[in-house]
Amino acid sequence: MAVYTDVSDEALEAFLSDYAIGNLVAFRGIAEGVENSNFQLRTTQGDFILTLYEKRVNAQELPWFLGLMQHLAGQGVSCPQPVASTAGQTLGTLAGRPAAITTFLPGVWPRKIRQEHCRPLGQALAQLHEAGRSYTPVRPNALGPDAWQPLLDSCRAGADAVHPGLLAELDAAFTHILPHWPGQGANPALPHGQIHADLFPDNVFFLRKTVSGLIDFYFACTDFLAYDIAICLNAWCFEGDGSFNVTFGRQLVQGYESVRPLSAAERQALPVLARGAAMRFLLTRLYDWINTPPDALVTPKDPLDYLKRLRFHLATETVDGYGF
Repeated sequence: MAVYTDVSDEALEAFLSDYAIGNLVAFRGIAEGVENSNFQLRTTQGDFILTLYEKRVNAQELPWFLGLMQHLAGQGVSCPQPVASTAGQTLGTLAGRPAAITTFLPGVWPRKIRQEHCRPLGQALAQLHEAGRSYTPVRPNALGPDAWQPLLDSCRAGADAVHPGLLAELDAAFTHILPHWPGQGANPALPHGQIHADLFPDNVFFLRKTVSGLIDFYFACTDFLAYDIAICLNAWCFEGDGSFNVTFGRQLVQGYESVRPLSAAERQALPVLARGAAMRFLLTRLYDWINTPPDALVTPKDPLDYLKRLRFHLATETVDGYGF
């Protein structure tokens, strides 16, 4: 979450007049995040989150995201629930931006990942997947395998300045990912449904050892369910030196399977899915690293963190190498 667009008191009061959420008591910007402008609202009825969707978000897709959150919340998933206006609309306009109000979730995200976080994370992810089974609208993954080669091509001129030899290394890595991707050629497809696709630690709230909320669904899409596990393995189960924490990974997968057991095909596909997840985040970080101007409000994340992860996955040919 972050703040890119300022909102005047007058504009906010006019916007809130369309919602039956009480009178405004306090209003503050939330600095964390990279995609949208977010504010915490306190009213006489409680706390809420106000989000202004910035230019990187496709406004035409917002009803899909808000519909998914509404559906998941109705199925018992701890995620932000869109608040409808008195006219029954969950999407409005504020300060020239599409805007929505959602419920506030208690908890904090873990600054230091511990073993005790991983099993409940896996359980929460599986519960999300199970709850999403009955949400039928489809949103293809805009950052899936078809997007990776164009992303790399857009970075060709600057990649080796980030790290010598990076371009050739990524070109070679593609040959170990794309031909083996589920659903490509003779590779069997896997169970698919609605996935979060960005479940990093700062998008998961905990109260003590319990997951209290999953947030930021604006990369969610319809894809292989096991790909979401692979994203979490990358985001939660590596140490600062780039080494894989087998215990964290085992706890995550065991937690997931306590709710939704993996098929044999899903388990066997985890190494290539993990390579693909590492490639996806490496490429988007590389693009941002090369193209973000020095005076930008947000500091781009280091893509080389994901190069270490990708190297590990490329060297790990079977799921046994992950310890689960």
